[in-house]
Amino acid sequence: MRIALIGSGYVGLVSGACFAQFGHDVVCVDNDADKIAGLNRGELPIYEPGLDRLVADNERAGRLSFTTNLADAVGGADVVFIAVGTPTRRGDGHADLSYVYAAAKQIAAALAGYTVVVTKSTVPVGTGREVARIIRQARPEAEFDVASNPEFLREGAAIEDFMRPDRVVIGVESERARAVMAGIYRPLNLIQTPMVFTNIETAEVTKYAGNAFLATKITFINEIADLCEKVGADVHDVARGIGLDGRIGRKFLHPGPGFGGSCFPKDTLALARTARQAGAPQTIVEQVVEVNDARKKRMAGKVIAFCGGSLSGQTVGVLGLTFKPNTDDMRDAPALEIVPALQAAGAAVMAFDPEGMTEAARLLPGTMFAKTAYDAVTGADVLVVITEWPEFRGLDPRRLKQLMRQPRIVDLRNIFNPQEMRGLGFAYEGVGRPQPETLTA
Repeated sequence: MRIALIGSGYVGLVSGACFAQFGHDVVCVDNDADKIAGLNRGELPIYEPGLDRLVADNERAGRLSFTTNLADAVGGADVVFIAVGTPTRRGDGHADLSYVYAAAKQIAAALAGYTVVVTKSTVPVGTGREVARIIRQARPEAEFDVASNPEFLREGAAIEDFMRPDRVVIGVESERARAVMAGIYRPLNLIQTPMVFTNIETAEVTKYAGNAFLATKITFINEIADLCEKVGADVHDVARGIGLDGRIGRKFLHPGPGFGGSCFPKDTLALARTARQAGAPQTIVEQVVEVNDARKKRMAGKVIAFCGGSLSGQTVGVLGLTFKPNTDDMRDAPALEIVPALQAAGAAVMAFDPEGMTEAARLLPGTMFAKTAYDAVTGADVLVVITEWPEFRGLDPRRLKQLMRQPRIVDLRNIFNPQEMRGLGFAYEGVGRPQPETLTA
């Protein structure tokens, strides 16, 4: 099939490359001429493992192209996906749908023949109906259907998630649109991927409900971690003990400094606001938003308290800045709260991240950046681990101790073994793990 993807950011680019890998002819559209020029030169605007090769292979095969010309792309398409940003709207926390609705108006003007217009962006319930209204108002004679096909891509594992998904959720309301969407995803029939066909509103709610539930699991285990620290329990053993229950599951039970990224923060907030507006308050989700925001702010206080209540004149080595490993995404990353607070407390911050330092340099003024993890800890009075990049787990603790001015570690991702680190002479504190004083109290 011929597919046009409006928006060549994270979702649009990954989806476009993967649809092309399925064998479809895909055109990715963006109004950012510099981004499109870069893509045509083989320069990707995001880091995602394996995406550069996938894009290059499908461009070479003639199945994937990039353009700023929306009219041409839409006019020749059987299916048009809207994959533009839906950031948090300033002032009220609702999702900003201006980009979605602008895309709908442009699509309406370019439609030629029957087309399925699909919202791939994460949008509040009711958005699909509004997209249909916008197109119908602009082009009463147009032959089209609107569908909802939310994405469930994890940054750092997006290609695997697209090519071998747990499920595909599709909201449609005509047999013709259903047949088109089923045809697009036909390659997944070979691996028996569950296809959940439902109405548009249900598909829209499903996306938000899924993200909110996962965010709730993260927030739950973070609060349990706080309890574990107070009473001398180990949150990792607790997580394993409850995660082995099939009704709960082990995923998303990893304690840390709070969730960030492009999805969970804005989606939980948007769901809470939309639900309030609809007269069905989601009080659990509202608490998740509040607790998570407070947790990120509190993590700097944890470091300051560990260092005796003051960081004045001290150097803090920071490992990891992105909101999670295997991405360069800094959106709502805990580091954006933690690093400035450490600086405000008088610390000089030397940081290292394998992929996020270019963006971090723009967002974290006054931060120094190191070329390697070992460079980041050289001369440091305390090491703070914020993001659990796999390469950090292989660091030599003895070398770390030799390089640091003071052997102190606040491990917000629990990548080190507490007993080993203390045995080597480090003052060590993790998240949700018992401190020596709680064990002997």
